[in-house]
Amino acid sequence: MTTQVIVLNGGSSSGKSGIVRCLQAELPTPWLAAAIDTFVDSLPASLRSAGEGIEFAADGGVTIGEEFRRLEAAWREGVAATARAGAQVIIDDVFLGGPASQEPWRKALTGLNVLWVGVHCEGAVAEAREIARGDRPRGMAAAQAEKVHEGVSYDVEVDTTHRESLACARTIKSHVA
Repeated sequence: MTTQVIVLNGGSSSGKSGIVRCLQAELPTPWLAAAIDTFVDSLPASLRSAGEGIEFAADGGVTIGEEFRRLEAAWREGVAATARAGAQVIIDDVFLGGPASQEPWRKALTGLNVLWVGVHCEGAVAEAREIARGDRPRGMAAAQAEKVHEGVSYDVEVDTTHRESLACARTIKSHVA
């Protein structure tokens, strides 16, 4: 069965976005990108602070409220519906809750051929990228580097610590049916 969805899970600044762009260039057919960052950016300002939305602490911690979870579930179902409608989709996410974060995707993507990909990066390298980016709370990358992978199962894993996005994308591409 042809791969319909690729799910990339990795911590902040691990290189997922670069891999998505390289996959879109390397794969022989068009693939849409669905990124958790884009979803977060689509939220109204009222949900980007304490309470019901998502909050980023100064130390890089992330707090999620119930309204965020409700809207994220709707977004997840929408992404799955897009794949069911015939578009191939690459999902870029951060499983803050490990397998508890993977499970809602498993449920939403039931019946689709999914390639699960772990995107690893050593905390110190991810932290240096985070500082260079300047758009993330300092400490987020290091805090997430290993945590997001604990207990999560993958079909393929790549490590961007010393490998470029293109090399990682080509590794992933070799597993796309």
